[in-house]
This record gives sequence, structure tokens and C-alpha cells, in this order.
Amino acid sequence: MLAHMAEVLISAERRIEAPADVVYHCLADYREHHRPGGFLPPAFSDFEVEQGGVGAGTVIRFTTTLGGRARRARQMVSEPWPGRVLVEAGDGASTTFTVEPDGGACRVRFDTRLEARGLEGVVLRLVAPRLLRPLYADELERLERHAQAHALADA
Repeated sequence: MLAHMAEVLISAERRIEAPADVVYHCLADYREHHRPGGFLPPAFSDFEVEQGGVGAGTVIRFTTTLGGRARRARQMVSEPWPGRVLVEAGDGASTTFTVEPDGGACRVRFDTRLEARGLEGVVLRLVAPRLLRPLYADELERLERHAQAHALADA
């Protein structure tokens, strides 16, 4: 008998007071910005770029520690809509980052899909939203500050 596959969807969105092109650049550049030491919160560690580094074709490896539990992941990056939509996918998870221009600012949305079987799926469904929503709120706030500083540095 196959164990039931649980799927959890978690989303977060924020208006960011920085130009859409600067914000997207920060999201797509895993060497300089989308990493610990860039705008990622401390929950992300052991980050490495295996291939590429900017946009489509990038392969990353990292550890996420939430609720006292560390999870190692390897993800491949694609850009179904370069300049607007970036996707990280692999290891039973995918996150879509969408940047929508809004005047001199933009709206940024994270949509994460997690999959797991059996008991892990039940636990994931119960715990993941409570752990990821505050993490994403923190990450979006950090992204805004990072993009604002990056925009000023480029000005």
C-alpha cells in the first residue's frame, strides 16, 4: 500500500519599497544577494552554489533550521518569466518568487509547495505553515532593506 502524499502550500507577500528590477536582481543572484550574508535569515546555513550563480541553471545546496530541526536541500533554479518569476525546485519542495512592478516599488510573493508521505506528511501539514510564515515575513523584510541599500549603492 502506498503512503498518502501530503502537499502543503504556504504563501507570503509584501509590498517592497524598491524598484522591481533591483529586487528581482537580488532574488536571482545567489552569489551576492540570495544567500546568508545577503538577505537570507539565520535559519539558512551551509549555503553553497554548485553551478551557475545567477538565475536559470543555478544549482544551490543549503540547510534550513526551523523548530530545532535541520533539513538539507538541493534545488535547481529556473526562470519561467525572466525578470518577473524565479523558481527553486528539488527535494520535495519548490518555491516560486514573483515580482510585480508597482510604480517605483513592487509586490513580492513567495509560494512554497512542500510534499511528504506518511507521518512526515501529517507533521508537515500541521507544523510547516506556523514555521514558514514568520520566516518568510522576516525574509521579505530583509529583502526590502537589502534591495533598498543595493538601489542606493547603484545610484
